Amino acid sequence: MDALQQEILDMGKRARKAALALATLTTAQKNAILLSMADGLVTCQAAILEANTKDLKAAEENGLNTAMIDRLRLDAPRIEAIADGIRQVAALPDPVGETLDEWDRPTGIHIVKKRVPIGVIGIVYESRPNVTSDAAVLCFKSGNATILRGGKEAIHSNGAIADALDFGGREAGMPEGAIQLIRTPDRATVRYLSEMDQYLDLIIPRGGKGLIETVVSLARMPVIKHYDGICHVYVDKDADLEMAKAIAVNSKTQKPSVCNALETLLVHRDVAESFYADGGQALLDAGVTLRGDATLEKVLSGKVEQATEDDWTAEYLDLILAVKTVESIDDAIDHINTFGSRHSDCIVTRDADLAERFLNEIDSAAVFWNTSTRFSDGEEFGFGAEIGISTDKLHARGPMALPELTSYKYLITSDGVVRG
Repeated sequence: MDALQQEILDMGKRARKAALALATLTTAQKNAILLSMADGLVTCQAAILEANTKDLKAAEENGLNTAMIDRLRLDAPRIEAIADGIRQVAALPDPVGETLDEWDRPTGIHIVKKRVPIGVIGIVYESRPNVTSDAAVLCFKSGNATILRGGKEAIHSNGAIADALDFGGREAGMPEGAIQLIRTPDRATVRYLSEMDQYLDLIIPRGGKGLIETVVSLARMPVIKHYDGICHVYVDKDADLEMAKAIAVNSKTQKPSVCNALETLLVHRDVAESFYADGGQALLDAGVTLRGDATLEKVLSGKVEQATEDDWTAEYLDLILAVKTVESIDDAIDHINTFGSRHSDCIVTRDADLAERFLNEIDSAAVFWNTSTRFSDGEEFGFGAEIGISTDKLHARGPMALPELTSYKYLITSDGVVRG
């Protein structure tokens, strides 16, 4: 065993000990620690911004694209937003200890099914330094110890945020080892963390497909993940085209670098030319590169690129949009279920029956009717800061907040009953 592997193993031991201590904290104690963490972030703002400047400089020198740099960038309002996210989590109901069910058996035993923390959770993520805080505080509120492993792009920012959380948390009595950050970019740490099933109960990768596939292939414990955010908007023949234009533009351009941004636009053939003339032009005016078919090219001649088969499975995370004209809602549903990533998909229509079909037949974590896909978000759902959006079906699906970071156990009592 090399020194780095031993270091990760020692972190696991500390995390397991911290998890046992966390399970005994009251909701009031956890909330006080969280509020102190938020204050710690604000107090340490200058150090966080200084660290972020180092990461941004390195990102520019290494030629990272605009979307990646935007994910990485911090400023005073963003730090305050992260702190506000912690305060929102503190204000949310504590799922730990919630009674999920309770019943008596004819044998005389009484059974209670109760929410409990998962234990120790590993988070492997890239680029976004705010994930350091979001992941740590959500795991903490749900009674879990956390080991964080961020990407090299944000190594200085992640360290400064972790230090600020530790500074604030310790002042209010946070157990030692409750939040730990791996501070080396060595890729071997991902393997060591993924193989540490004697201490880690769950691992959650957040980032590109390559990272997620690596964690899945190595992990000896359960993994919750989403590979891609290939989100669709289908404009039906009975759509309000002004509404459809607003939803398409918002879904694509409000923040194109995130996983719930629109990547493929499907338009029914009966309204395609009308929609492309107005909605397609609006997307172009917003700076979006359109990759489409002959119908789109006919309307917006010389302004669009020809789509290829690869575009239907592309997660651009940029101002690029694949566009396809479809024959019917059946074609739209088939396309989404074939090429989508089971993340977030939307139908725009005034036909309630067709909308109901779409809502029921699309196999995605979140399905929308006349609503921007950008609402596929834990905070927008009222959950507070989320740890990610799962496209799995077990144990969590969609935006993952506090309840998804718990398990349950059965508490059985009786007056000396024995089994005959």
